[in-house]
Amino acid sequence: MARIEENASTSENDKKKEYLRSYGKHVRRIRRIESEIPEIRAMKVSPSLSVDGMPHGSDKKDLSGYAAELDDMERELMEERYQRVVKYRDIDKRIKRLKSENEQDVLFYRYIKELDWWEIAEKMRYSERQIHRFHGRALAHFEISEKDVSECQ
Repeated sequence: MARIEENASTSENDKKKEYLRSYGKHVRRIRRIESEIPEIRAMKVSPSLSVDGMPHGSDKKDLSGYAAELDDMERELMEERYQRVVKYRDIDKRIKRLKSENEQDVLFYRYIKELDWWEIAEKMRYSERQIHRFHGRALAHFEISEKDVSECQ
């Protein structure tokens, strides 16, 4: 019986961690899109090679495709930035509901700032072992619904 409860608790904690990590996914997507945009711009600047191997200037068709691709990427970037802000506000609000400031700090540093365990320990002036204890308690007290979990997947 204890094993079943332990597995249910672990599964619940895994869902909470996945939910908390969803903010970092938005941050990484934004960085990726921001690095792709200059690549697309660079493609426009460089002349294209045709079948004969000689460089030729871009024709209007190439430019319209380029403009559409760039526009799509910039829209995607704006949407991802918006989603990041929404997710940040939601996670931050939930973290602030925790009664323990240590628990709040650990979740904030781990999932919003994406610090390593040793960095959190150094920042908070506790051992890594104590940071892991705070983290475990914070996850136990952190509240999410099934709807929140399904949105992360």
